[in-house]
Amino acid sequence: MKQIALLFSAVLLIVATSSAQTDSTGKKKKKDWSKISLNNRANDHFLLQLGYDGWAPLPDSIRTKGFSHSVNVYFMLDMPFKTDQRFSVGIGLGISGSSIKFDNQQPNIIALSNTLPFTDYSSNTSANHFKKYKLVSTYLEAPIELRFVGDPENSDRSWKASVGVKAGLLLNVHTRGKTLVNGAGTTINNYTEKESSKNFFNGTRLAGTARVGYGHVSLFGQYAITAFIKDGRGPVIHPYSIGITFSGL
Repeated sequence: MKQIALLFSAVLLIVATSSAQTDSTGKKKKKDWSKISLNNRANDHFLLQLGYDGWAPLPDSIRTKGFSHSVNVYFMLDMPFKTDQRFSVGIGLGISGSSIKFDNQQPNIIALSNTLPFTDYSSNTSANHFKKYKLVSTYLEAPIELRFVGDPENSDRSWKASVGVKAGLLLNVHTRGKTLVNGAGTTINNYTEKESSKNFFNGTRLAGTARVGYGHVSLFGQYAITAFIKDGRGPVIHPYSIGITFSGL
């Protein structure tokens, strides 16, 4: 998140500098950004985010694999500042979903133990288990952003940047095990088993966010400030996501 915030600051400085206009003598003059028309501006009322997800710090006892990913959808209101309409506040509501994949390991979220076990099958040649496991979490989220656009009258052809936070309410956590195999790795049955429980996980989440891009496409990053697993119920894990945002309307 520090790198993303620095990138945001750099783009903001470049855009602000390059947006200065010149008069007939070639001297730079300051434009009054409070007296412009935003009638034709795309206010980024809709955001679709596709991201690569991970956990930080990832304990040595937990092994992820493959492309863990997320899909987020938000509907936003955009409220420009009256004094400078390059800046605005975006607030909204939406749904986020994250899928973390594991390497020969089962996050046993329905266990009756005090702490969340991650059962390792990599060296167990006797136990039947699923070939693939993943943990899926879904949140109802309310994002708020401080936004900047270099040319607010033509925002679909301009540099943009934002920083903000998302407050989330955990709706569901479940695991999916696919393709039952024996200890030797031989397929026993090709089916999927789903187990659902929020017992080990915090019911709310607060995440810091940042976006930098041009027009309707931007790069985004987010980092959970609050821990994913309840205090004392497992390792301290802060989920993060980096990816691409498509915006419009």
